[in-house]
Amino acid sequence: MKAVVMAGGEGTRLRPITSNQPKPMVPVLNKPVMEYILDLLRAKGIDDIVVTLQFLPQLIKNYFGKGVDLGVNLNYSVEEYPLGTAGSVKKAEGYLKSESFIVVSGDALTDFDLTYLIEFHRSKGSMATIALKRVENPLEFGVVFTDDEGKIERFLEKPTWGQVFSDTVNTGIYVLEPEVFQFIPGDGEYDFSKDVFPKLLEAEEPVFGCVMDGYWCDIGNCEQYIRAHRNILDGLAGIKPPGVLLRENIWVGDGADIDLDVEMMGPVVIGQNTKIEAGADIGEYSVIGNNAIVKSGAHVHRSIVWDNSYLGPHSFVHGCVIGKNCDIGAGARLDEGVVIGNETRIGGNAVINPYVQIYPFKRIDEGAVVNTSIIWESRGMRSLFGKNGIRGLLNIDITAGYALRLAMAYGTSLKKDSSVAISQDTSRASRMLKRAMVAGLNSTGVDVNDMRIATSAMNRFHIRTSECIGGIHIRTSPFDPQSVEVHFFDRNGIDIDEGIQRSIERHFFREEFRRTYYNEIGEISFPLRTIEAYRGSLVRGLNVEKIRESRFKVVIDFCFGSASLLIPHLIGQVGCDVISINNFIDETKNTLSKEELDGALKQLSRTVRAFNADFGLLMDSGGEKVMVIDERGELIVSDSLLHLLLEFVGRLDKKKGKIAVPIDASSVVETIADRWGRKVVRTKANVRALMDAAIKSEVAYVGSRDGGHIFPQFLPAFDGIVTFLKLLEYLATLGKPPLSKMVKELPEHYMAKKSTFCSWDHKGLVMRKIKESASDKTVQILDGVKIYGNEGWTLILPDPEEPVVHVCAEAKSGREADELADEYVQLVNTIVASE
Repeated sequence: MKAVVMAGGEGTRLRPITSNQPKPMVPVLNKPVMEYILDLLRAKGIDDIVVTLQFLPQLIKNYFGKGVDLGVNLNYSVEEYPLGTAGSVKKAEGYLKSESFIVVSGDALTDFDLTYLIEFHRSKGSMATIALKRVENPLEFGVVFTDDEGKIERFLEKPTWGQVFSDTVNTGIYVLEPEVFQFIPGDGEYDFSKDVFPKLLEAEEPVFGCVMDGYWCDIGNCEQYIRAHRNILDGLAGIKPPGVLLRENIWVGDGADIDLDVEMMGPVVIGQNTKIEAGADIGEYSVIGNNAIVKSGAHVHRSIVWDNSYLGPHSFVHGCVIGKNCDIGAGARLDEGVVIGNETRIGGNAVINPYVQIYPFKRIDEGAVVNTSIIWESRGMRSLFGKNGIRGLLNIDITAGYALRLAMAYGTSLKKDSSVAISQDTSRASRMLKRAMVAGLNSTGVDVNDMRIATSAMNRFHIRTSECIGGIHIRTSPFDPQSVEVHFFDRNGIDIDEGIQRSIERHFFREEFRRTYYNEIGEISFPLRTIEAYRGSLVRGLNVEKIRESRFKVVIDFCFGSASLLIPHLIGQVGCDVISINNFIDETKNTLSKEELDGALKQLSRTVRAFNADFGLLMDSGGEKVMVIDERGELIVSDSLLHLLLEFVGRLDKKKGKIAVPIDASSVVETIADRWGRKVVRTKANVRALMDAAIKSEVAYVGSRDGGHIFPQFLPAFDGIVTFLKLLEYLATLGKPPLSKMVKELPEHYMAKKSTFCSWDHKGLVMRKIKESASDKTVQILDGVKIYGNEGWTLILPDPEEPVVHVCAEAKSGREADELADEYVQLVNTIVASE
């Protein structure tokens, strides 16, 4: 059998140690990680190997040559530009088309029994077999689910936590039949996990997964790189450290010169021809490269030092990675998590503070204190975006400088001369950040439509009706007055998808910003008549005459938000009497605490009763979501409001489209939809998924469980003003019935939602175990794991931002719903406790 070793990766998450060398050449115990893969293949009798190259290919070809020294025959296939995992193998088809072959990543570390994998593949008569491994954190990998025979039923490339339905992941090791080339186009970028394997499943070709024992580590970031060394030194990886065993857990290479007065505590690896002077201290889990020099008094602990580097007298290196040919001056201090790129000089007595990264060829002055990375990216490539856009504490997490770089990253991801809309809520904090972001966008050659104070819905509307290809809205967090949120929109006016998010993150963390010439700086404009266009669009889509005839009396609490700038202009057009509360902007009142919200609802209830109003409405400060009080002063809970609007849409809307709701909405949705001949689309439980459903032409209404409602004929996003106007129209069409009567006629529903702690490392395991425990039940894995039973259903959903798992249950009574939720909370706790 032949093999393909994929060695074309840049290893961007491993920067700066991969800034000027391919990831497969990164040394592990002083030899390239790819060499371990070649050793493994040779040991299993696979010595005819094709290596696919793209990034700095000559460095790999120069080192390995034809493979004679390693006892293998190497051929090379070089890509001019990235072709993806499948595309790179397709380019090497000439070497492989005559027989089965195995594909292995050249930058992972493993001791898998490849013979067993090949035998499994042949015994199943498989077209493609994927080596699988169970891991603690599956987010960075492709999650795979198989049946009892190993046949793959579903897999998902790099999921979010809500999509994690297993801890079993794709290791990137495949055994393939040559017929697989029929499913790979001859040009362009093509990937096995995202493109080829789904095609094979669609064509009902046999695709199997084999869960492997043994060690496997995808060295994706610097933290994993250090961990891989520790695993080897602890004997977990089946790899013997190089050199002679000097004493317990201390290996020394040929020609090394170590003074007898050196303090060493194993496990430690010292490279060939390395010199360590008296008084040096080499602590556990340290690896010193070949031809390195460690001077007297130097302290090295849990660190990896590459070839030809120099550690000066009394230097302190703790928990670091130091590239090759680096010079660490006398008395310099490098703290935990510091990564130094190749050919870098750190001056004497300099201090490099924790987790700073310094890219290759830099010079740090003597005595300098470095607190931030020099051309840096965060360890592990952490995500900027959460479920509420980018959120953080003002002037701590999100500063004006941070906002500037964020806007530059966004602008760099767009074409020059593009136009972007930007808006803010009423706070000074948002105004400050908006100004910084405008400057950042202009600096990358992007024009800005500054909408000043506006609702996010107005921003989205402007994008859809102008030449803007995206937008930014900045607001104070509704959950914390000290926090701010930055939301990005695409050309459809909906939240950007994960692909655009990753593009922004990549530019942000690598600080790779486009710098334009003086005559290419973007312009700032202030759109005229946007409010009028927005109001006109709303009114044109309503039966205004019907609303006027009904003479509604409504109480609205504007919560001091920007919606107060818009609704007063609409009231006269629809002929509605409105009693306004907090109908002015107050930049200090953008957030309501729970106590303040309860107080606002009580005041709204009293006002509705006092004025004998038809209903009351509380608009959140961002103008996106609403809470409704009926004519008796009773709050219509959010689930009931969803069901009520669904009843109105199903009964009255002429457009007989589908209804979209999140996976955690009550089954009452289907009951109401069936009554009116509507089909229901279930989405993931996040805002972006709901908006994605809204832009599809066959969807007439989208509702969430937290007061957000989308009427796509107006805008494919939450808009509290539209919700208010549609509620008026529906009630007017039905002859203005009391809201309390309409709610009472809705089908009953009983739901419970609970949360329990679950560490990040256990989330994938928990989801797999829960999925396996429900093998005799109907299971849905659209978002989390949803389990159906005779008593109702339960949704187990990992939180994307916190070490928490949410459990939502619906049953025939409130008590049964609570018991069902408690049952699965207990199951989660049991699984976690057993590990």
